Amino acid sequence: QVQLAESGGGSVQSGGSLRLSCAASGYTNSNYYMGWFRQAPGKDREKVATIESDGNINYADSVRGRFSISLDNAKNTLFLQMNNLKPEDTGLYFCAAGTWNLYGGTRGRDVRYWGQGTQVSVSS
Repeated sequence: QVQLAESGGGSVQSGGSLRLSCAASGYTNSNYYMGWFRQAPGKDREKVATIESDGNINYADSVRGRFSISLDNAKNTLFLQMNNLKPEDTGLYFCAAGTWNLYGGTRGRDVRYWGQGTQVSVSS
């Protein structure tokens, strides 16, 4: 059974930093796709940062240059270092895991597992 357990959320002031962790158990895949998503109150869940087994990394435009995603394969732990946090970064942050594949030259991603989320609150 796959389990994703997030930690590291909290409350900080604007300009502060947080480091989120996601411990993944029971999940192994040669074409893994893992990432962080967030959901603010009243808004849809949005992709923040993702990392794939071939080293492909993507960031949302709103966090590029401030956030950094990394994966410790030995510990099966995904991280999100968040610097220069802004009030608009407030939300429930979810860890996600799935797979990617090529379909006729186009990369498709499929999220199969979600964590329970960890709250990040940034005050101005």
